[in-house]
Amino acid sequence: MANSPHGGILKDLYVRDEPIQASVQAEAETLPYVTLTERQLCDLELILNGGFSPLDGFLTQAEYTSVVETLRLPDGTLWAIPIYLDIARSELDKLGVSTGSRLTLRDPRDDQPLAIITVSDLYTPDFANEAEKVYGANDQAHPAVHYLFNNTRDTFVGGKLQAVNAPQHYDYVAIRRNPTEVRALFKKLNWTRVVAFQTRNPMHRAHRELTVRAARMRHANVLIQPVVGLTKPGDIDHFTRVRVYQAIMPKYPNGMAQLSLLPLAMRMGGPREALWHAIIRKNFGATHFIIGRDHAGPGTNSQGQDFYGPYEAQDLVLKYKDELDIEVVPFQMLTYLPDTDEYMPINEVPNETKTLNISGTELRRRLKTGAPIPEWFSYPEVVRILREANPPRDKQGFTVFLTGLHASGKEAIARALQVALNQEGGRSVSLLLGETIRHELSSELGYTKRERNINVARIGFVAAELTRAGAACIAAPIAPYDEARQLVRQQVDKTGGFYLVHVATPLEACIKNDRAGVYQRAINGEIKGFTGIDDVYEAPENPDLSADITKTSISQIVHEIILLLERDGYIGDR
Repeated sequence: MANSPHGGILKDLYVRDEPIQASVQAEAETLPYVTLTERQLCDLELILNGGFSPLDGFLTQAEYTSVVETLRLPDGTLWAIPIYLDIARSELDKLGVSTGSRLTLRDPRDDQPLAIITVSDLYTPDFANEAEKVYGANDQAHPAVHYLFNNTRDTFVGGKLQAVNAPQHYDYVAIRRNPTEVRALFKKLNWTRVVAFQTRNPMHRAHRELTVRAARMRHANVLIQPVVGLTKPGDIDHFTRVRVYQAIMPKYPNGMAQLSLLPLAMRMGGPREALWHAIIRKNFGATHFIIGRDHAGPGTNSQGQDFYGPYEAQDLVLKYKDELDIEVVPFQMLTYLPDTDEYMPINEVPNETKTLNISGTELRRRLKTGAPIPEWFSYPEVVRILREANPPRDKQGFTVFLTGLHASGKEAIARALQVALNQEGGRSVSLLLGETIRHELSSELGYTKRERNINVARIGFVAAELTRAGAACIAAPIAPYDEARQLVRQQVDKTGGFYLVHVATPLEACIKNDRAGVYQRAINGEIKGFTGIDDVYEAPENPDLSADITKTSISQIVHEIILLLERDGYIGDR
């Protein structure tokens, strides 16, 4: 028999509101609306399907304050993470929203109405207090605190919800199960004792061993329930991770385990988050929940120290075990013993026993460089999937971004580099010259600072997409402003390599090289806002390479760029 929901009743609003679905759907089309953020979408789905029981709406001010200060709802029910609907006050005023208003909440992906909220509360939160009380520190090195201060709007809207439509998913639909469906699955399989395992990372041999050990210890079956909503920035994408989970499921004995995805927006809140995860698994019917080392930990703070202790999450959840009514299965980190070919909790390893381990950082290094990943660490099927998603450097894309004054020689360098990379082979090479982009993508733009930055942002978008596809991209705009260049670096860095090359040819030489006489027209006042004459060029402070064609030949500059690419493994055999 599945575990009872948190609070005693599964608040499945889809089931509750099914008799009035047609009228609610019609009303939703007539109401003012807001479009949800990605985090709000995740939160809403789990409120509506009962995953966040006993919640049946976004927290009111009294509920929010109670959760932040006491880890409880006002009626005393345990609840660890504040779930709120944040909307800008200016937008609420524009929509005429006040207490008693009804507001449609729409899906940001397809604009479908998902729910109606009846507004019972509009309030201004104390972000600093939430950061301290919920996440343990007002430190923006914590991803949830960073989100709080940089992405959260200034007004929270509390109120009850009515379900209109479930969010439409197109990926892994067969294993996206809500609490009602998971509970029905347990009943069909005659599972009465279920240990749930939460993960946001790919699973390897140690994870399989950990979950099987938990099943043995508690005479239970295993629910693998990975998060496919928002996780920690920089995590492996959920498509890759789910392929890994699907590959590892056959490694379990037949009938032992099931895979079901959870559309949760994690906060990386350590101890409080572990308590929240336990409550969610209880709502899905699990009777046991695995909490390992540094559960939902965000890493280090701005002083380089861990935000939470390695077993602080276990301690907090165990503190409330009697009223949680879901048994915690605490685990220490597992380590591999090569002499006996087995995994063992690190606290059970005899003294002087040889152990092996591969950290997440080391795994990422091996994936990037193509270094071998031993079978004692992971299954060949898993490694193959991870290598497909994380090809070695010589298969990844990169962007070389040349910036400099007009007629500085950056276009000539870009063309020569294109030839050199085509000669090298191994990937397609795309050339984005400033004038070409102006003509093809930005013909409507002028030359104000704002319009120049928009133009550079478009170049950055194209460069990032080419880099993502494994191509070599060479961009050569003037790009006079440092802020815009840094934004391009941030875009491209997410997908591959980025190299900023400052073509630092002096203005006098650029004027001399300008056969079209554009500089002279600017000097004569015929052209206004010309970079280097009456508009600023902000020289990069830390370019990857700085070059001056009056001192160095174009072929030598190209060679130095090639050396940078070879150093980092993007070209050449190693």
